Amino acid sequence: MLKPLGDRLVVELKEEKEQKVGGFVLAGSGQEKTKKAQVVAVGEGVRTLNGDLVALSVHKDDTVLIENHVGTSVKDDDKDYLIIREADVLAIIEN
Repeated sequence: MLKPLGDRLVVELKEEKEQKVGGFVLAGSGQEKTKKAQVVAVGEGVRTLNGDLVALSVHKDDTVLIENHVGTSVKDDDKDYLIIREADVLAIIEN
């Protein structure tokens, strides 16, 4: 399993299903500017100038909203993941 460093997160994108309305397919991914992702692993945080560790506000198993085209794509155990920074997270989706 991947272990991110610093303020980085490993996320797995959630696939959006295509919707059909009256025989027309609504392309979800072509029009979306954001994506949902499941947080798989988190880094330990960042250090301040004083050396204090500031933990991340995003935790493992959180569902987050991220922008399209952010992060670095990686493959581990035949699964596709994205490594992103905490700053790339737009929101945490609460159920």
